[in-house]
Order: sequence, then C-alpha cells, then structure tokens
Amino acid sequence: MAEEKSEKPGINIKINDEVLKGVYSNTMQVLHTKEEFVIDFMDVFPPNGIVAARVITSPGHMKRIARALQENLAKYETKFGAIEESKAPPVQFREE
Repeated sequence: MAEEKSEKPGINIKINDEVLKGVYSNTMQVLHTKEEFVIDFMDVFPPNGIVAARVITSPGHMKRIARALQENLAKYETKFGAIEESKAPPVQFREE
C-alpha cells in the first residue's frame, strides 16, 4: 500500500533588513480590551525609556503566544538551567 503524504501548503514569509535586525527590550507592558491585546516592548535606561516595538494581536493568538513562550522557556531551562527573574525597572508610561 502506498504511503500518503499529508503536505500542508506552506506560507512564504518575507522579512526586510530593518525588521530582521530586531530591537532590544528590557521591559514590557501588556494592555487589553475585549477584542485585542497590546504588547509594548520597551528599552528603559533610567531616567528615560522608549517603546521599541508595539504588537497588537487577537486574544486567540495571544493564547498561542503565551503557550509558545512557556514551552520555549521550559526547553531553555532544561538545556541551560533555571533562569533567575530580574527586577523590572520602575516605569511610568506616557503617550506623546
């Protein structure tokens, strides 16, 4: 009997050089409404800080993000040892 291959069509993802280099973040803030989550990744070096990136996503996708982060933290700690949580810098968020 011939073996059937279940091939899902792939999605080609492009990334430009600016996004590819990434941004540094040492703190974050999460806000939400019923319809969406807003995640602000910030680079804070007292006395100033800046929002380096903002991600807005649906609650369903946020659940997948949280699960993926938990799974990858567990894999990391299995391989490299426990991560000590650092103290978050004091942040006052203001929009300009």
